[in-house]
Amino acid sequence: MEKFTNLNQFGWHPFFEAYFNEYTGNGYSAGRVAIENKSNYLLYTEFGELVAEISGKMFYDINGKADFPAVGDWVVFRAMLEEKKAVIDYILPRRTKFSRKVPGAKTEEQVVASNIDTLFIMSSMNQEFNPRRIERYLTLAWESEASPVIILSKADLCPDIKEKRAEAESIAFGVPVHCISTVTNKGLDELKVYFSGSQTTAIVGSSGVGKSTLINSLLGEERLKVKDITGYKDKGLHTTTRRELIILPDGGLIIDTPGMRELQLWDGSEGVSEVFSDIEAVAANCRFADCKHDSEPGCAIRAALRSGEIEPGRYKSYLKLQKEIKYFERRSSENAILGEKKKWKKIHKDAKKIMKMKGK
Repeated sequence: MEKFTNLNQFGWHPFFEAYFNEYTGNGYSAGRVAIENKSNYLLYTEFGELVAEISGKMFYDINGKADFPAVGDWVVFRAMLEEKKAVIDYILPRRTKFSRKVPGAKTEEQVVASNIDTLFIMSSMNQEFNPRRIERYLTLAWESEASPVIILSKADLCPDIKEKRAEAESIAFGVPVHCISTVTNKGLDELKVYFSGSQTTAIVGSSGVGKSTLINSLLGEERLKVKDITGYKDKGLHTTTRRELIILPDGGLIIDTPGMRELQLWDGSEGVSEVFSDIEAVAANCRFADCKHDSEPGCAIRAALRSGEIEPGRYKSYLKLQKEIKYFERRSSENAILGEKKKWKKIHKDAKKIMKMKGK
């Protein structure tokens, strides 16, 4: 259909078309969430950019933060073209999603970016370089079902590029690693392959690693604000405050995201197994299947730590992430039970109201 052809530039895919078919003929259109504000959204649509709000029915059916539209989502909407506005009624199923636990004590999912093909995990090659943080991002990346790619930035400020690259590759088995500099344009051409065919890439990382600067380089213009680098720490200051889906001039799209001070896992059991496959492969050689890797005889993990086969910091990171997953699973179970109790309490309350009405 012609309108679907028009949507291809925004990353439309047969996956979404199959789900959208049930809405055709009812005055609905499909659009992609480009910006998520507090009370509305900017959509890329066949009619141009539209400002949208969710419908009352959709709001009533929402159970948690993850049920709201997120940047990258494809939504079903009713257009009000005279006002350049729209009303969102449904979110089409997500092909992929990069999620984390919301900051703070609450156990709830926050969808950072959805329907992405590639996830750029960006880290600068200065004193901010942190393999443990990269492992955490990789864990969530594998859970997202998007393909992770590690981007090591500020190569022009790094005297030991080969060492930093080798360290990243040692914790990211089979994941591409690119060393770039937006000052000298080193490595930027290598990234073009990730945007071919209107693919969508999201870029995540800590504040100041150069996410907005990279996007400006890909755009060929200073569209996103970037503060100057501080003098002695060669650390960029973060300016991005919201997520935004950006169309690149040579095709493809990229989602800019704010730096994350907190990156707590939302699920992650499969991601941990993927990122720490080396440790779990060693653990499989322990004498006892239920080895706690503490004082049991024949523990392969302790032997690998003694020999240097497993780096202690990496093993500590593995244990920490495993602990977070168990905590998440326990809290999720508690929340599910609490949610079920609230649901039935409301059902009984509504039933009592109906009975009273019938008795009058």
